[in-house]
Amino acid sequence: MLHAPLASPQGYNPYDLLRIYTYYRTLLGSVLLLMFQIEFAPRILGNDNPQLFFYSSIGYTAINFMTLIVMWRVKYAPSQTKLFSSLLIDVIAISLLMHASGGATSSLGYLLLIAIAAGGIMLRERISFFLAAITTIVVISEGAYRFIILTQDNKAVFTSGTLSALAFLTALLFQHLTKKIRLSYAEAESQAKQAAHLQKLAQLIVERMRTGILVLNNQLTIELHNHAALKLLGITSDTIENIPLSRFPDLYKKHQSWQRNSSDHSPFLKIEGETSNEIKVNFAYLEADKTNEVLIFLEDVRSLNQQAQQLKLASLGRLTASIAHEIRNPLGAISHASQLLAESPQLPQSDARLLDIINNHSTRVNQIIENILQLSRRRPTQTLPINLRQWIPTFINDYKASKTNGPQLEIALLEKNLRNNRNTGNVNSDGALEAKFDTSQLTQVLSNLCDNGLRYSSKKTGRPDLRLEIGVDISQHQPYIRVIDYGPGISDENIKHLFEPFFTTENTGSGLGLYICKELCEANQAIISYKRTPQGESCFHLQLAHPDKAS
Repeated sequence: MLHAPLASPQGYNPYDLLRIYTYYRTLLGSVLLLMFQIEFAPRILGNDNPQLFFYSSIGYTAINFMTLIVMWRVKYAPSQTKLFSSLLIDVIAISLLMHASGGATSSLGYLLLIAIAAGGIMLRERISFFLAAITTIVVISEGAYRFIILTQDNKAVFTSGTLSALAFLTALLFQHLTKKIRLSYAEAESQAKQAAHLQKLAQLIVERMRTGILVLNNQLTIELHNHAALKLLGITSDTIENIPLSRFPDLYKKHQSWQRNSSDHSPFLKIEGETSNEIKVNFAYLEADKTNEVLIFLEDVRSLNQQAQQLKLASLGRLTASIAHEIRNPLGAISHASQLLAESPQLPQSDARLLDIINNHSTRVNQIIENILQLSRRRPTQTLPINLRQWIPTFINDYKASKTNGPQLEIALLEKNLRNNRNTGNVNSDGALEAKFDTSQLTQVLSNLCDNGLRYSSKKTGRPDLRLEIGVDISQHQPYIRVIDYGPGISDENIKHLFEPFFTTENTGSGLGLYICKELCEANQAIISYKRTPQGESCFHLQLAHPDKAS
């Protein structure tokens, strides 16, 4: 019989008003009964028929108490029929009390106007007027009965007519007010839903932005942040709210530098962790005319580097196109002349050695030109999601097959940090470790790194061995590939020049291999870095882009 609360067709639920009205009617019945019992106004309350007044007030109060108990225990949306029945009980009860107290002249009849007003608020227009009509009939009938049969008092008829007119006027007035209230309620509800929808959209947009956002109050405490900010700062906890900015010393120094001179501060910040992460920091006041709250924007420099990389390649392409012909023609002539000279039967042995030097360096210069042309003519990246657990074993097999000493190569594959990262978005429920990279360019990068690793391992251990590791970075939640060899490694003084063009520690090297690897990684929004493992092994670390990262 009782149902869960449902909004009325107009979006207006009269339950709360009905509960307040039930408190009123319960209190009214109790007060009238108490006043009658203590004979507070014996000339008014029940002076015509005390017994009728007593039983009517007891019945009315009991019904109201039962209704109030039901409303305490169960919250429901009353129907129009239930509302009308409840108010009709009020009309009947108050009419009986009025009749027992001398009719409309006792002034108890004016309590009917409160019931009519409640009907005007809670009932539909026609039902409200119907209740007012019933009240009018009851009041006029009581006045006519009193005039014709009991007292022949004209005052009773006039008071009954006045009360009946007030009943219709009250119904009309409160129906008009209720329409205004319901329209205002519906408009406020619509605006509240729209505001909630916009707030939800704003939260989703901010949370899914690749740009990290921090909001500082005037105490330099973090009030708000999004997930990207945690990721860029290398924070593994779920929240940093209510934490002072001084807990991040490098970022705090940037903020202080910006406050001292907003136009003269370096926006770039390097976050040290499992992998070095370079971010761009921008500051702005939340409101232009107030300086107590500050917005901090954190941007991944890799996307900026990718744009710079495209400009760099375009410039390099124009440069190489203009000089390739000028260099390769004389170089080809030199190489061809040395080959013809080597065929001479009268060539001394000392000159043969000089010809070998000419041929070797001609080959080296030609390789440098080929590498530069490869950079300038490289096609745009076509990044696709890659399942590393399937792709890396295939790469190892293809790499061995491409080498003449492939059967002698030992390339081990290890998987790390996969079981604990099923919910990071990199490792799926089926165990697929996904990253984003152009497969042909990733093949080129790994082939170059494997060539170097196997060469240095052979020099130190006598065996062409190395190890590939794949996994998910715990702090960044991004996939990685590590190429680990067993060679002597790179000295600390050479590490800072490692990815510079034409830097090499080999007499026969071009110095462009690692530079090309770095350029290819940046074009795919990946980071390549060099470091040693805890065991002191030489390691190149490739932090790849998240599979959901926008290109």
